[in-house]
Amino acid sequence: MPPTTSLFRSKPETIKPILDDIEEQFDLDEEALTSITTQFLADFNHGLSEYGEAMGDDVGPTFVQGVPNGTETGTFLALDLGGTNLRVCQVELRGDKTFTLRQQKYKVSEALKTGEAVTLFDYMADSVDAFLTSSPSGVASLPPSLDEEEKDPLPLGLTFSFPVEQTALDQGYLLTWTKGFSAKNAIGRDIVKLLQDAFDKKHLHVKCVALVNDTVGTLLSRAYTAGGCILGAIFGTGTNGAYVEKVQNIPKLKNSATVLRGDDMIVNTEWGGFNNSRTVLPTTPFDNKLDRESINPRKQAYEKFISGMYLGEITRNILVALVDAAPHPILFKGKASDALNQHYGLDSEIMSHIEEAWNSEAHGPTAEVVTVKLPVSDETEHPHAEKLTEKILLDFTKPLTAATIEPHTLHRLQRIRSVIVARLGYAPEDVSLRDAAVVRWACSIVARRAALLSGCAVAVVARQMGFVKGLGKDAVSEGEGPIAVGVDGSLIQFYPQFEATMREALRLLVGETIEKRIDIGLAKDGSGVGAALCALQAVKQQQGS
Repeated sequence: MPPTTSLFRSKPETIKPILDDIEEQFDLDEEALTSITTQFLADFNHGLSEYGEAMGDDVGPTFVQGVPNGTETGTFLALDLGGTNLRVCQVELRGDKTFTLRQQKYKVSEALKTGEAVTLFDYMADSVDAFLTSSPSGVASLPPSLDEEEKDPLPLGLTFSFPVEQTALDQGYLLTWTKGFSAKNAIGRDIVKLLQDAFDKKHLHVKCVALVNDTVGTLLSRAYTAGGCILGAIFGTGTNGAYVEKVQNIPKLKNSATVLRGDDMIVNTEWGGFNNSRTVLPTTPFDNKLDRESINPRKQAYEKFISGMYLGEITRNILVALVDAAPHPILFKGKASDALNQHYGLDSEIMSHIEEAWNSEAHGPTAEVVTVKLPVSDETEHPHAEKLTEKILLDFTKPLTAATIEPHTLHRLQRIRSVIVARLGYAPEDVSLRDAAVVRWACSIVARRAALLSGCAVAVVARQMGFVKGLGKDAVSEGEGPIAVGVDGSLIQFYPQFEATMREALRLLVGETIEKRIDIGLAKDGSGVGAALCALQAVKQQQGS
């Protein structure tokens, strides 16, 4: 790591080494990735063993003991509460890995968010009532094999995106409100009972049979459309994962009745809190600044390295340091716009637009990313362009103008300048081509590290479930066939090259054979369809099938 004083001794001939030193802090080679994944794996197993061990307060059984395979049929209800809207869904499972979805959103007012909990849950029941009344059929149905009594209540799965301590599939106690909610007299109470009491008061023939985490829903939804799934993962504003574990590997369940009811159980990892001590995560001063100023210092370390909520702020911290460099500012002539000066004024969406601007070219939007720092090669399609990219873009001792770079690179930098002007509030004359190159470089090193670290989480699950023995150079593939992984979130869906870089980490950690077997697919509506599938599984478990 370079001394902090290097930014205060900046001059043209020292700027490139300063940038190289910063990039080195974000770099992750095979040895570093293996070390991180090894610690991740150890913390997983500590968390499965005892409460209070490593991630043990967070790694939790979900009590879901089955995964769909796409042959399931029936119609189920889902209720999704997680933000400004409440969503009621009716999901018809067709039994051929497809489904139909009917849904309706209902606004959750500030008064409901901050009033009495009973009022909020009464509103949720009213919304379900309104939805069923407006339904063409007005009813949901169980598959014949499960519909033993014609008058059984309609099964409903609840996706509740707030921290809970789950003690059964249909029981969970609210730990705290987040996302602007602060409804009174809810903390410490069973969420399912609050909802069921509201249903019963209205004499609704509906029973909440499952409390669902969004990652569990992602896993179940992907399993239904793919015929199976081992991991549901969120890589978006936040991050988390749920995977299928053998009950015998969850000692914290001890002698509970759950152990006797099945071989497997979905486990909610809450991996965002991995390595809060930061003993193996590649921490930089820019990460430390973000953590120190956050609302939860020294917590959710892994999430702060890889989730969309934080990547823009890490990048902003880099850019501000470069603006403040003296006596020779490295960026924007030493000027900071209001957006750059504002905490979280640069978000991951802006980073994505910058990367898209770099990638948008005649070869098409899916063309391979050409990084700012490229190896020199005598055997390349555009040797002159590559040498100019490496030698000039970040070398402040050489001029960088339209006359010194070839048109292909010039157009890329001009597009990035346009994004900076439009999204960060700079005047066009304050953003040079060099500034565009430096901003894109900063975005790329932060996003690349995030994608590589995301690959560690997927590798941990593949290793934990026995698809691979060893890690890194010692990795040996076990078994055959595809390994389905369900994902959701803005980063994995929209950030250019995020999945490709994640797969780069997987090849280093579990080998190319396993990496090729891992089928990463977008889960279709995990909070809706996944909750309905969890309701199906709850009914199965209740009936012992």
